[in-house]
Amino acid sequence: MEKTIKWRLAQYLELIWWKRYLHKKSKSDYLAWKKGYWKGLLNRLPASMTIAPQSNILDAGCGPAGIFIALHEQHQLTAVDPLLDRYEAEVAHFSKSDYPNVDFKAKPIELLEGEETHQVVCCMNVINHVVDIKKSMDTLVRVLEKGGLFLLTIDAHNYAFFKHLFRTIPGDMLHPHQYDLQEYEDMMRKRGIVLKKSILIKEEFFFDHYMLVGVKM
Repeated sequence: MEKTIKWRLAQYLELIWWKRYLHKKSKSDYLAWKKGYWKGLLNRLPASMTIAPQSNILDAGCGPAGIFIALHEQHQLTAVDPLLDRYEAEVAHFSKSDYPNVDFKAKPIELLEGEETHQVVCCMNVINHVVDIKKSMDTLVRVLEKGGLFLLTIDAHNYAFFKHLFRTIPGDMLHPHQYDLQEYEDMMRKRGIVLKKSILIKEEFFFDHYMLVGVKM
């Protein structure tokens, strides 16, 4: 029950954050910038792990401007997020009709039971937003094909003291789960993902931002 309450609060705050963040931004300018950001991130993948044309990709927890905006023209995309309907109704920068090749599903990651498998699974800065992080990780690995590419971006705690403090008090209400890099890497390995590279994206005081690149064996 406590997990669900924290998650619902985090979802409410997430929607407010996006509305405030995008309020005065030009839709075309923002989406062009965000598309460039995603392409820049993908360009940092090891040369042997680039995404093949026409790959079947899952964008898990896509938000209103997920990695689908950089991939939808050349790949088969499924994008899931429990707030998709709210984003479309309340965030002018997102419209499903702008991405006719994307199969949007308004549901949490944990409810992807019985869905098709994918050659690539992307979960970009989302895994610490979910209700049940263990079930979400289990689901993401389950829907990834054997040999498939798993991309996970995370905010990883730098200090054990603040990690445990934020778990105890609402120091970061947008993110119900608080982990360090080693813990995230272990979550992947325990589920049969071979970690190929941990790419540092951005350094900050409390958290460093990483992209973890793995393959399902």
